[in-house]
Amino acid sequence: TGIGTLIHVYSIGYMHDDAGFARYFAYLNLFLFFMLVLVPGRNLLLLFVGWEGVGLASYLLIGFWFQDPAKTAAGIKAFVVNRVGDTGFLLAAFLIQVVAGTLDFPAVNAFFAATPPAAAMTTLIGVLLLVGACGKSAQIPLHVWLPDAMAGPTPVSALIHAATMVTAGVYLLARLHGLFLATPDAMTIVAWLGGLTALAGATMGVTEYNLKKVLAYSTMSQIGLMVMACGLGAFSAGMFHLYTHAFFKACLFLGAGAVLHALAGEEDMRRMGGLARKLPFTFGVFLLATLALCGLPPFAGFFSKDEILWSAWAAPGGSPGLWLVGSVASFLTAFYMFRAVFMTFLGPSRVDAKLAHHLHEPPPSMSIVLAVLAFGSVGAGLIGMPGFLREWLGTGAPFYEFLASSLPEMTVRAGVSHGLEASLAGIAVLVALAGIGAAWARYGRGAGWRPAKTDGALRQLVANGYYFDAFYEHVIVRGAGWLSAVALGRGVEPLIARQTLDAPARAGAAGARWFPRLQSGDLQAYVVYALIGLALVLGWGALHG
Repeated sequence: TGIGTLIHVYSIGYMHDDAGFARYFAYLNLFLFFMLVLVPGRNLLLLFVGWEGVGLASYLLIGFWFQDPAKTAAGIKAFVVNRVGDTGFLLAAFLIQVVAGTLDFPAVNAFFAATPPAAAMTTLIGVLLLVGACGKSAQIPLHVWLPDAMAGPTPVSALIHAATMVTAGVYLLARLHGLFLATPDAMTIVAWLGGLTALAGATMGVTEYNLKKVLAYSTMSQIGLMVMACGLGAFSAGMFHLYTHAFFKACLFLGAGAVLHALAGEEDMRRMGGLARKLPFTFGVFLLATLALCGLPPFAGFFSKDEILWSAWAAPGGSPGLWLVGSVASFLTAFYMFRAVFMTFLGPSRVDAKLAHHLHEPPPSMSIVLAVLAFGSVGAGLIGMPGFLREWLGTGAPFYEFLASSLPEMTVRAGVSHGLEASLAGIAVLVALAGIGAAWARYGRGAGWRPAKTDGALRQLVANGYYFDAFYEHVIVRGAGWLSAVALGRGVEPLIARQTLDAPARAGAAGARWFPRLQSGDLQAYVVYALIGLALVLGWGALHG
């Protein structure tokens, strides 16, 4: 609600001159309304109402400028892909009702903690819930809608990524923690899917030149870390990163919105550069939020991301491999985010000459919001310090204490200590600094950004989103079209039509030709018909009397 309110205030300045100003705010409030149905709901049925509602509102807002066919297509894509995930959600809800007899969250968690059904059934329910979470939270393989969702106004992107839709999947996993703790196999799938999504999203962010899409892939990656935490049983850590992420991701999107506002909608970082001299305030808040996203202390992202990487090492379901995946994703995060900083704000200017003379900082309604979010990006993590800092400083962690009555505490493998936790936190900081250094060496030194001489096969693979979209288009969509037009349209459909439409029609026509023959005008024939009918009635009565 806090982030949503700030985005509303920001939108007043950002959308001031848009012809759809009133419609925009109607949709924006509808979005928040459905999210506020989703979160306080006590059962899966009410949560599903909000779940579908945010899907509808996202479709309306992503395709807000519906005069542009590309933007309308992006809204439809988000809507359709989410329906795939929602199918998994509904199937899981039906199975929970069958085996537990309730959709009430506390009762469901208590049932699976005390008397879980067969392991295969519990795992199936967990995987189906994960499918639903993948749709809403843009996890592999249902992540393809998220980059296209940048077609909507920039404040919408901030709302989707920081306060509403993509956080819903993580919330669902945490809300049904009792069910997931009863199925280690599903937990393992959740953890590794989240880790691989974090890594894939980070790699795609490295090759993207659209500023808003870079941030979109960043969200995909960070949500992946939250999902990984839930799969490791560190539900509180996942929710804490969701909380801190809201501040710096909203700040980044709205900071990007200020850049676009100054550049008349230009989103390509290759046509930016040197904006720090013209937009020092925007640069400052964007830099603070970037440092928080990279996980450097004392910024908010350090406290929450460090806790997730620690859980990847220390949780019973964790492993050095999972920790390594998270660490590589963190390195790439620091690299592509400072790549964005260097290409957008530093180095020589590549801004079109027609726009260079009209660069301006955002109005107060936007800049005040950016300042508040930048402050949150710096200090929001202090209420959830990791264990080794709590031990050294003798302080508590109000965020974790607040969630203690709702979410279980993560169990830790034997042999791990706060000293090891501190060492891993130090390694995480060095990894982030290495990513920043690599970005400076490639984009921040000398002439700044310059085109690559060649695009290798690996870069093409990543830049094309690992060809998920191509696979869906050429295999799923065209395959379904072929099946509909050829296999069904020319084979099955005519057969069904003959049996269900043509055959009854022919039978009706035959009856129409036969019955008139009975109307012969012969009185003796009519008497015979009456006697036959009476005999049939008497016979029926005798048999069933």
